[in-house]
Amino acid sequence: MLHLARIMTERLAAYITPFADWLTMEKGYSPLTVVSYGRDLAEFSIFLGEEDGLDRIDMARVRSYVYTLHRKNSSSSVARKLSSLRTFFRYLQRTKVIDQDPISGVATPKQGKYIPTFLTVDEVFSLVEAPGQGDTFAARDRAILELLYATGIRVAELVSLDMHRLDLEVGIVKVLGKGGRERLVPMGRPAVESINFYLPQRQAIIADRISRGKGEGTEAVFLNGRGTRLTTRSVERMVAIYAERVGIVARITPHALRHSFATHLLEMGADLRAVQELLGHVSLSTTQRYTHLNMDHLMKVYDGAHPKARKQ
Repeated sequence: MLHLARIMTERLAAYITPFADWLTMEKGYSPLTVVSYGRDLAEFSIFLGEEDGLDRIDMARVRSYVYTLHRKNSSSSVARKLSSLRTFFRYLQRTKVIDQDPISGVATPKQGKYIPTFLTVDEVFSLVEAPGQGDTFAARDRAILELLYATGIRVAELVSLDMHRLDLEVGIVKVLGKGGRERLVPMGRPAVESINFYLPQRQAIIADRISRGKGEGTEAVFLNGRGTRLTTRSVERMVAIYAERVGIVARITPHALRHSFATHLLEMGADLRAVQELLGHVSLSTTQRYTHLNMDHLMKVYDGAHPKARKQ
């Protein structure tokens, strides 16, 4: 049992940095995820104010915090913030800082079913072909769009790709996913051809950077005009611009191409476990959300397969 005098001096905020280090070093979480956890904990600390001593945090105070969150956040946002707190207090228990978890009895809010935004096959083809001669980085952008749809990788996984992770001869990309987990994903001939077409431009960008004394070359696959690694925000902007250009009304993000990848594979009869492996999901339940199929597709399958649905 910890001495009360010690606990009285401990503040929640003092453990955010050690917790972030643990998430990075021990759990292998991405920098963006770690920042998100830190932001959630800082928000909770602000709510507690001067009374953020670990000895003063109990279930009643956590429930009061959750109540205030519900007034200005969606159920999914509340659930995410609560998940951050759960992980944090379990870390404190594991490191013997606290004896009891004050959040163990707080229920996670129920969430509505989430249906991912996805494109039709025709919309994907239009989007992939959107980069044209008037675009400075048309070859790069086409390669990015092709690769996102061909592999279903996350945008963070795409921008972190290095050249040694591409096997353009075999058509395989080695993806470093969440938690430092690696997976091999086929990329298909169109994606391979697009990347090969982009590589001379990549080399020219690197050569120009070196000639201007701005640094050495880089292993990053996708570069911006300055010869440095492309950011997720840049890819998000690029996808939105091309989606608007081809007349796609819905707000489209790189993740919509991941959703489209999974949806189209399942529509064509791919095994759910195989799609889970390609997407890098730890839990099959996460992949199952892609089993939504549009009603037209379901009706066609039903009409073509069910004996009582066939017209006489």
